[in-house]
Amino acid sequence: MSGDLDLSPPEVPEPTLFENLLRYGLFLGAIFQLVCILAIIIPTSKSHEQEETAEPSDTKGSEQSKKPKAAIQQMRQKPKKESKKKR
Repeated sequence: MSGDLDLSPPEVPEPTLFENLLRYGLFLGAIFQLVCILAIIIPTSKSHEQEETAEPSDTKGSEQSKKPKAAIQQMRQKPKKESKKKR
């Protein structure tokens, strides 16, 4: 009975170059996704922190800085041509 059992490991073919590229590409893709998710969860922007600290102390200054931007946008708009009909 013990002679009938084959306990040798099964023959597994060597992975091809394409299979290796696919395998490691999937690992790199998973790592990239984890890094992106962590970047969303953990904010590390120092400019965001500076904006938060500047808003409560200087609200009038931020309002004044917004007004010129609106004026510039209005200046960029092309004036409508008025057609004058002569009869």
